[in-house]
Amino acid sequence: MFLDNSFGKNMELLHRTMDASLYRRSVIADNLANADTPNFKRSTVNFESELKRALNSENSGGMKAALTDEKHISFNKTQDWKDVKPRKVLDYLTQSDNNGNNVDAEEEMMLAMQNQLQYNLLTASISNQFYQITKVTS
Repeated sequence: MFLDNSFGKNMELLHRTMDASLYRRSVIADNLANADTPNFKRSTVNFESELKRALNSENSGGMKAALTDEKHISFNKTQDWKDVKPRKVLDYLTQSDNNGNNVDAEEEMMLAMQNQLQYNLLTASISNQFYQITKVTS
């Protein structure tokens, strides 16, 4: 219903980003809970960069490629932003402890604080969207 206008798209983007933030919160909590577990590898959530790539692919008006065969790879393919989902990624590259665990509790707490501030900003943005509607209709 609302997805055909900018309000609906904004609300859907904010909603998806809030969902990713909640998922990130649980991943950070899992990292902190396993900070002393031998050979535990921390995880991160990848969402915003994939969403940005999908939104940018909608706006790319570059030169269209002529595909003469169905096996050709399209290099100007658009990605639907509605299909982007948060993805949990394991960090195998870093190691901070001798037991193979790469969780740094201070860094995870900082990421948790940053994530909470982002979530608060998103809720304020949604509140502002609805305030703008009530302001216009009054």
